[in-house]
Amino acid sequence: MSKDDIEDSSAPLIEHLAELRNRLIWAVSAFVVAMLLCFVVADPILRFLLRPIEEAMRNLGNPNPVMQYTAPQEYFFVLVRISMVAGLALSFPVIAYQLWRFVAPGLYRSEKQAFLPFLIASPLLFFAGAVFAHYIVTPLAMNFFLGFADASSVLTALLPAIGADAPTTGSILGAVPDAVAEAAADSGSTSEGINIVFQGKVNETLDISLKLIIAFGLCFQLPVLLTLMGKAGLVSARGLGAMRKYAMVLILIVAALVTPPDVMSQMILFFAVYPLYEVSIFLIRRIEKKREAELRAQGLWQDEDEKEDQTA
Repeated sequence: MSKDDIEDSSAPLIEHLAELRNRLIWAVSAFVVAMLLCFVVADPILRFLLRPIEEAMRNLGNPNPVMQYTAPQEYFFVLVRISMVAGLALSFPVIAYQLWRFVAPGLYRSEKQAFLPFLIASPLLFFAGAVFAHYIVTPLAMNFFLGFADASSVLTALLPAIGADAPTTGSILGAVPDAVAEAAADSGSTSEGINIVFQGKVNETLDISLKLIIAFGLCFQLPVLLTLMGKAGLVSARGLGAMRKYAMVLILIVAALVTPPDVMSQMILFFAVYPLYEVSIFLIRRIEKKREAELRAQGLWQDEDEKEDQTA
């Protein structure tokens, strides 16, 4: 091989690397610009993300909910983190377009037609999971935990009244409203013991909201992942159907890893994701039927009996 042949063979690789560099520059530039734009409105975005816990605190009788930060730089870095996450979401169409433009020339027309719907469905499913997490899961979790703490404080106020003045069932029932009213009036203050109240930190509460949004957004990608694997022939509808019990265990394990450490969020994630597993089986079954019809039309399809006879 001559020197000219070596240079000619290396030219396509250099062109691909140059194109990859240009695509990465466009993607990173779009992310940086989007992050800076989101930083300008990071405070309204933060208040939007904290809305579930604000409503939970108002529902429990706190007319002026307060969140705090305990370090001078904490609030600034909270806004930076929000702008990064929101900037990534805002710039995702540009990043996905650059990825598509880099990969598309190496695909056949049929492969482009097969891959493009999944590229569109993936962000839509992530958005659906994020909306589900913010408007349903996070309010349920916040109301449960704050309501549990509030109920515990009321019970603590009830016990002395019940023990001292209510030896009978009737007097116990009569003491309950008075104790509850006294607990509400005192706002949890007692003459003895430690007063346990909720002092929410901005960064910790934001962590819970973002973890739920990202966890549900990623888990809602299950139909895309399994359908792509089914289209590539890596999994089948029959195989996924036979693996249902293992899929349930795996979804529970993933829910325990990606959600905050509470059973409620984990079970909500499980009951939201498992139907998507069944949807994936349905989609793969449709793909298999379409593939079978095409092969039958070409005379290339073999039934299972024929395959077994050829193997024997």
